[in-house]
Amino acid sequence: MRLAAALLVLSVFAGCAHQAAQSKLPPSCQDFAQTMDLSDRIKTLDLLSDAFTQQCYATVIVYGTQAQTEFRHKTFHVFKEAASVFIPDGTLTDYVLESYERGFLSILLAFSYMHMQQFEDAKVELRRMDHELFAPLYNFGEDPVNILLSAVLWERLGEPNEARVDWHRLRDPASGLKDIDDSLRSFADRQVRRIDEGRSSNQAWRLFWQGRFPDIAWDLQFTGSSSGYFSVRATQAFPPACVSETGVRLSTQSWFEKIAVRHSNAYHPLLNIQSWIRLPMGIIYSLVPIAAGAGIAVGGCTLDVAGEGKGALCEIAIRGGVVFISMAPKVLRGALEPDLRHWSHVPAAFVITNATDPAGERCYHGEGLR
Repeated sequence: MRLAAALLVLSVFAGCAHQAAQSKLPPSCQDFAQTMDLSDRIKTLDLLSDAFTQQCYATVIVYGTQAQTEFRHKTFHVFKEAASVFIPDGTLTDYVLESYERGFLSILLAFSYMHMQQFEDAKVELRRMDHELFAPLYNFGEDPVNILLSAVLWERLGEPNEARVDWHRLRDPASGLKDIDDSLRSFADRQVRRIDEGRSSNQAWRLFWQGRFPDIAWDLQFTGSSSGYFSVRATQAFPPACVSETGVRLSTQSWFEKIAVRHSNAYHPLLNIQSWIRLPMGIIYSLVPIAAGAGIAVGGCTLDVAGEGKGALCEIAIRGGVVFISMAPKVLRGALEPDLRHWSHVPAAFVITNATDPAGERCYHGEGLR
């Protein structure tokens, strides 16, 4: 009996251990395909990133191309745009990809096509990305991160002359790219000269993802803000830039900066106007709990006096009224909350390297070899 009981305990323990081990396994490509829901755009984008990191390239291609078509254009509805000023920003509108997100989606698709040996399709995606970032309509789309990734991909696809164009954009101060570190420009200059001399990279470029894009917080700021009356900040610092002889670490802070100025008049006039119209509506909404709280306090004390009470009812009414009044800032904040939705499952930085041993790359401290 004791032996049987011991065997039973061991079998239960083994079963639990096996179940725990199974629960820790990463989702399969089939799992990603089953959970894709294009009606939830942010979730779809995040799942595409997760599928890519799990090397589910076919899944990325199938659903990434659909997202590329459906998420890039905004359909304006007069009713929705008018009604949106009475409720929190983005409640009635589908999310539309930012220019850098359109570019990065093309990058993911190009990498996926390359791994699937569909090289011509990968080149088509890189040319699409170039159009997304430099078309006059998207004048805020020029982005050093996507250009760096594009340069690396062109070289891995055996097109050094195409890569040279992107390296030159990173090197050239007149390219329109802002706040590029001088060391990155010097690195890009070395790549341009290498290609001009007909020399290939010592090793194929490798790509690493480092960290996770930080959460975004916001507050009201009516003076000195570059984004309407909002102050938008990242909750964590981005990794610093790093350049070595064999590689580069470049953060995605430039992507955050596009989110941070989303409500500025220069970047998106419609969102800016709607946010200012929403301001008096938010103030009116915040007055409701103030009026309700004051009414409860005054009414309770009036009843207490009329009933010749001893002040207990009045005290309770005042406390209840204060609770209602204290809700006013939350109501105001909720009514004015900006639409800061974004593709969140992206790295805080990318590292590229052509070092013979990537583990020895000075700029690399992360995971996610591609």
